Amino acid sequence: MTPNPACTVYYDSACPVCRREIAHYRRLPGAESIAWVDAATCDESALGPGLDRARALARFHVRDAGGALASGPQAFVAIWRRLPAWAWLAPLASSRPVLALLEAGYAIFLRARRRWRPGAAAPAEAVAPPESAR
Repeated sequence: MTPNPACTVYYDSACPVCRREIAHYRRLPGAESIAWVDAATCDESALGPGLDRARALARFHVRDAGGALASGPQAFVAIWRRLPAWAWLAPLASSRPVLALLEAGYAIFLRARRRWRPGAAAPAEAVAPPESAR
């Protein structure tokens, strides 16, 4: 685990699309400041407060250094802010209208993801972000 990480990313290694995307991010400069936690295989205590395995596997999550959780597109923005190759996109993607569009696209991805990830949460469970991530 990265000591004093800028953020902690909770990803699902059992999803081939998720696994490839995280592998891409982990190769980039800046990735060494991020803690990467495989929610599919870690000890549940590694998920921290307010995040259980089912929730972590239903939607993509990032916890900032202060402990706040973000999910879905907001979680991607949190990663992009910390990776110089993607940092230019974070301010653009942070606006409410763009986040709303990204959330709609992410909801579609979550429905399609069930084909790649057996046992993934049902769309109704996975689409609504938790209150703390809104």
